[in-house]
Amino acid sequence: MRLSQMLWVTLREDPAEAEIPSHKLLVRAGFIRRLASGVYAYLPLMWRVLQKISHIVRSEMNRTGAQECLLPQLQPAELWQESGRWDTYTKAEGIMFSLTDRLERPMGLGPTHEEVISAIARDTLRSYRQLPVHLYQIQTKFRDEIRPRFGLMRGREFIMKDGYSFHASEVSLKETYETMYQTYSRIFARCGLAFRAVEADSGAIGGSGSHEFMILAAAGEDEVLYTEDGQYAANVEKAVSLPPAVTPSPFTEFQRRETPDTPTIAALCAVLNCETHHTLKQVIYEVVYDTGLRVMVLLSIRGDGEVNEVKLQNELSRRAASFGAATVLRLRVAEAADTWSDGEVPLGYVGPDLADDLIRGEKLLHPQFLRLTDRTAADLTDFVTGANEVGVHVVGGNWESLGPLPPVGDFRKARPGDRAVHDPSQILQTARGIEVGHIFQLGTKYSQAMGATFTTETGEEKPLVMGCYGLGVSRLAQAAVEQSYDADGIVWSPAIAPYTAIVVVPNVKDPQQMAIAEMLYTELNAAGMDTLLDDRDERAGVKFKDSDLVGIPFRIVTGRSIAEGKVEIVNRATKQTDLVNLDRVVAYLRERLG
Repeated sequence: MRLSQMLWVTLREDPAEAEIPSHKLLVRAGFIRRLASGVYAYLPLMWRVLQKISHIVRSEMNRTGAQECLLPQLQPAELWQESGRWDTYTKAEGIMFSLTDRLERPMGLGPTHEEVISAIARDTLRSYRQLPVHLYQIQTKFRDEIRPRFGLMRGREFIMKDGYSFHASEVSLKETYETMYQTYSRIFARCGLAFRAVEADSGAIGGSGSHEFMILAAAGEDEVLYTEDGQYAANVEKAVSLPPAVTPSPFTEFQRRETPDTPTIAALCAVLNCETHHTLKQVIYEVVYDTGLRVMVLLSIRGDGEVNEVKLQNELSRRAASFGAATVLRLRVAEAADTWSDGEVPLGYVGPDLADDLIRGEKLLHPQFLRLTDRTAADLTDFVTGANEVGVHVVGGNWESLGPLPPVGDFRKARPGDRAVHDPSQILQTARGIEVGHIFQLGTKYSQAMGATFTTETGEEKPLVMGCYGLGVSRLAQAAVEQSYDADGIVWSPAIAPYTAIVVVPNVKDPQQMAIAEMLYTELNAAGMDTLLDDRDERAGVKFKDSDLVGIPFRIVTGRSIAEGKVEIVNRATKQTDLVNLDRVVAYLRERLG
């Protein structure tokens, strides 16, 4: 492609809406253009990047025997109602664009395709002889993000590869899951990216085991915790750890203490001269289920811990059926007591034995606290906790003296510096990452809900066992930029760069420079190396700055050295400059590209 004929406009200033380097650079370098909040046009340079990523994805997916298809973006609400996710996606999380057609039928624009593919499997997969089957697509998805930001990182319209596998057994699912784990690893390696696979929470997709693939970058929205021995890595939402060890409590007798003006753990410890891990704190949450029922949750956790609300919401979702509900609509800290109680709630001084009768009588308000305990709190002895009276705490507390121990679970947020569960000598480290892939072992969650069954070898009817494998194509493109840029612009990996090389003509009015540039441009393209020709009538300095900004891996300059039968070749990543004979240019680049 000749730049003189290309739709390509660069900017010298950062766009006002851009917050992170990759977003700024993609707009400045003419890759994308914003049309509305979270909605971007992919201009020719970006489309080439997306095509190259898609080609890598397709080649690796096809290598596994997966079959490509294309599913409808417009989806009927009844499929989502069958799975029980319509309210979750349109109300609780509110990320689905929903609409009503002219016949008053509710529809949605697909943020994901588990329901659609399950309906297809229900109609087409009948026997164990047809299994396993693995289908995938590369398609535009839609999500109504509350706060679209960071360009293609969190947009309302984006390109995604999603795949779904169907099996007769968990054993077969695990085999495909492992294949996808290795396939995704190859995809990201081929794209030239530094990445880490981590254990992850399955979220609204559901299922049992899942892994996220994170592109490591300082601006990553996700925190990853890992050990240096390489044996453990997890998203902070999923991570588990051993908490810091406790020292013996200074309080060996159960007593009430006057502790005025100590509503925080820090203030309390300063007054009582104890450590935060000697304290037991209670956090009150309000959970709203899809039936409209509100349940007050009283969670006990060690004073030096922080509640992991993702883990808590997962537990509350598991308990939904016991409250006659299907899913959690909302979870939040109950900071305003007057929304659920008519009495005086001693916030900041609450103990695990706070009375149920503080909850006021309302039809859609459960009359009792759902009491839960973090493991760290369950193991605590001789602790300090609230006495359910403003300005008063108890010391030397034990569960026997404060009522029965509530159900115990892992509700604590793991933190850098914690000891690893698999090896306490390993300390959790932290890194930032951008999620670009997520694979799930769905099991029978969707097939059971939607009646997608198959007949076994013995004639028994069973629900299909499913896997799900997502990869953000457009997100990956921007994540690559966030991982690799410098003060001059983008530094693309050759595998996904829009062009491999750019031939820059310093003076287009010089016939010899133009003739050699034309020759090299033709030779390189004929050799299978995507090459740009900068034949614009611009100053050489402008052209060099533009080529650095766009990040083309190799810049070939037909400058003064052509008098010696050579051209200057600059490696964008290393900035190394070599003078190369004209008849060696193609061979030189082939050697560098491997």
